[in-house]
Formats: sequence, C-alpha cells, structure tokens
Amino acid sequence: MKKELRTTFNTRQYMLSKDFEIYYYSDINMKNIVHHSHTYYEFYFFIGGSVSMNIDGTNYPLTAGDIIIIPPNIGHHVNILDSSIPYQRFVLWITEQYFMELTKQFAEYGYLMQPIHMSQKYIHHCDVITFNELQSKVFQLIDEIHSERFARMAKISLCLNDLILYLNRTIYEMEHPHTLKEEQSLYQSLITYIEGHLDEDLSLDHLAHIFFVSKYHISHVFKKNIGLSVYQYILKKRLSMCHDAIITNTKISEAYLQSGFKDYSNFYRAFKKEYGLSPSEYQKLYAHKLSTYLDH
Repeated sequence: MKKELRTTFNTRQYMLSKDFEIYYYSDINMKNIVHHSHTYYEFYFFIGGSVSMNIDGTNYPLTAGDIIIIPPNIGHHVNILDSSIPYQRFVLWITEQYFMELTKQFAEYGYLMQPIHMSQKYIHHCDVITFNELQSKVFQLIDEIHSERFARMAKISLCLNDLILYLNRTIYEMEHPHTLKEEQSLYQSLITYIEGHLDEDLSLDHLAHIFFVSKYHISHVFKKNIGLSVYQYILKKRLSMCHDAIITNTKISEAYLQSGFKDYSNFYRAFKKEYGLSPSEYQKLYAHKLSTYLDH
C-alpha cells in the first residue's frame, strides 16, 4: 500500500509545523509508547494490527476502520498486543489555532468534537467503503505534500480541509442513522411519485404539500442523493418520456403535453440541448434510420 509514502516512526510527541502534520506508519516489533498528551488535536486512522488504545484511563481494543479523535491535553497511549503483526495507521496532527480558524469559517468543521464533549466518545468505526474513501483522501494529501506541482500549497490546503470535512460528515452520519434512513425513504418516495406523475404539477411547492415537508428539505435530500436539483431530474425524465413518444410517431404537439411540458418554446430548447436536434429533426432522423434498417 504505497510504500513510498510511509514514514519511519519516531517517538517525538510535539509538532514541527505551525498548522498540521500527517504520517503513514507501518511497524513490526514496535514497543509500547508511554502515556502522554499533546497541545494539538490527534486524528488517528487505524488500518491494521493487534493493538488497543488507552484514552483518559479507558482501554479500547481497535479494529481496522476505526477513527480515533484525541483532543488536546487528553492522556493516551497504544498497547501493542502482538508485535509480530504489522501495526498500520495514519496519524494527523492539527494545531488548536488551525482547527479554530476552520470552525470560524464553518461551524460544521467542529462537529466531530460533539460526541467527545457530550459522551466521551473518542472512537468511531467505519465500514469498508467509507474507510477506503478516507484512505484515498489521506493519500491524496500526503502525495501532494511530497509533490512539487504548481499551486502545491493551495492544493494541500484544499485536501486537508476536504479530509476534515469528510470526517465530520462521516461522524455526523454515524451519529444520525435514523435521520439518514428517513431521508433515504423520502428520496425513494419522491422518485416514485415523480415518475408516476410526470404529466402533472411537480413544482417544489406541490411536492412539499404532498409529502408534508419543506421544499428546502426536498431540495437538500434530492441534491444529496442524486447530485441533481429536483427541477433538473424532472426535466430529464420528461424529456426521456417525450423522446420515447416521438420515436413511436406520436405527434410532437401531443408528446410534449403528455410529458408534462406546458410551454412549447421551453420544451423545444430543452430537447435540442439534450439531444442536439430539434424534436422534428430527431423524429425524421429516427424514422429514416428505422426505415433503412428494415429495408436491410
């Protein structure tokens, strides 16, 4: 796993950088580190090994995919249970000042501290897909640090902030599983309703009335799940429906109305943008291709 990006471990427990430091370690026959604390935040991503983590006097066995967050001045140390098994992890250190500057920009950067403040929850376990995405972001950051590419420092800042935001979002979603299920259920219901009522009013106001939720929440759920706005999704579905009608020789004047378009000029522009031809040109071209195919 990207051996060239690994760092040789040393016992230094202070930062050399004014903002952050990140390391990728893989060690065999490593000895225990004495109990200690930092003046900075430590984010610890456990890849593999046979170890446990003692945090503030409580011992936690670790499993691959664990995220450990240790705030400043919290005592901790790792216990090596079987030193013959490679002990692999990423370690990210961030100064209090840098972390504070992030949270001043957007409070969401600091959400990951809430479980610690509220219930002393320092460890969160990721599924394989989530942890693989996390590793990808870590490697991108480390790779950029070791590069000499144009705008390197700007890219490093973007990678670091993206990684921290990903941690916050991941932990938030772990802490709010019911909310996620409800959002997924709403999303699926919206999709089903939209596809069954393409020829009817599908405005955000109407959808909000049907599903008893705010139109802003509908927009958020849709964008999060599909990456498109509700309007964009409905437009694509209506164009697809109209396309299928046109190629079966339905009159264009009927097809666009049956597909939920109220205004021909808007329909015409959207169709041409989506398919590269006007509706009539597309219908003629398809009929010609079909005729040629049948003749052969």
